[in-house]
Amino acid sequence: MAHAQPTPPVRPAHRARPWRGIMVATALPFRADGTVDHDAYAEHVARLIADGCDGVVPNGSLGEYQTLTDAERAQVVRTAVEAAGDGARVMPGVSAYGSAEARRWAEQAAEAGCGSVLLLPPNAYRADATAVRAHYAEVAGVGIPVVAYNNPFDTKVDLAPDLLARLHGDGGIVAVKEFSGDVRRAYELAELAPGLDLLIGADDVLLELALAGAVGWIAGFPNALPRACATLYRAAVAGDLAVALPLYRSLHPLFRWDSKTEFVQAIKLSMDLVGHTGGATRPPRLPLAPEQEAVVRAATEKALAEGHA
Repeated sequence: MAHAQPTPPVRPAHRARPWRGIMVATALPFRADGTVDHDAYAEHVARLIADGCDGVVPNGSLGEYQTLTDAERAQVVRTAVEAAGDGARVMPGVSAYGSAEARRWAEQAAEAGCGSVLLLPPNAYRADATAVRAHYAEVAGVGIPVVAYNNPFDTKVDLAPDLLARLHGDGGIVAVKEFSGDVRRAYELAELAPGLDLLIGADDVLLELALAGAVGWIAGFPNALPRACATLYRAAVAGDLAVALPLYRSLHPLFRWDSKTEFVQAIKLSMDLVGHTGGATRPPRLPLAPEQEAVVRAATEKALAEGHA
């Protein structure tokens, strides 16, 4: 049965905490020759905001930032700011191997007019708490709000609730993108750092973290289905389970790809299937295996058949 999509609400151009709401970790389109297609990317950013998302997160893992040159990475941020029409809506990823390099990317984001930045802990080695705190303090020194990204699977550094509370107490972070998958942490974090904003970091725990008090979603699958995802998110944070639960169940076969190694390829394939520009990934990411492609294709076609867009 098709679900009617409501008209996206009008939101203020500037928000006191612009990292809240649906901030889409944007996929990045490439031309046939492998160069960044900034025109297609600008169209994508504008479409996401028009379809009910609050902002975008360029240069995250979904944006394949590790494969970009410095010039490409800087231009992606400028393209996002221009296309969004309001720099506060843009939260670039500024992660880097060195703290000084991450600070430089934060400075570039501030110069471009961005409202916040997203920062992983040191990922060149398994940093201890002292090194993590120094890393975040270095980037926070730029003066732009910093959102921590807890991804212990890729970085091997776990930003557990007690460490996040210390980072918040240091003045180093305003929020955390929580990707551990452990929804129990939401309650401990609220006790230890009640002023720290919890942002959903993995699509497949959206409902659980929204009900636990999350105030934002750094999201993957809105790249392909922005209106349906906006409806789901707003129903979830409002506690409207009559709307949220059936929609979440319907979209979960896609959402769980956001926590898989091949999430970039899966989301780009879904984008292609719904008529948006997804396209190829840059090496070392290769196309999905045929059996993986079949699963993503079937789940996307089912979502479209049920009226989601």
